[in-house]
Amino acid sequence: MPDNLEEEIRENAAGPAKASGDAGSVEQHKLQDQIAADKHLAGKKAVSKPHRGLRFSKIVPPSAG
Repeated sequence: MPDNLEEEIRENAAGPAKASGDAGSVEQHKLQDQIAADKHLAGKKAVSKPHRGLRFSKIVPPSAG
């Protein structure tokens, strides 16, 4: 298993899905698969943040104080 799985996913999504020999036939990954890989990596990045995109604030009305 690679040390940096995120980089492997990024490289695989950027590279060809299929390739042939001599004459040179290359097939790109489907756009839907590339979008899914991007969403997966963005989700992993968001979850790794300490607050996960949430900010908590305490609201105190002026008359309470």
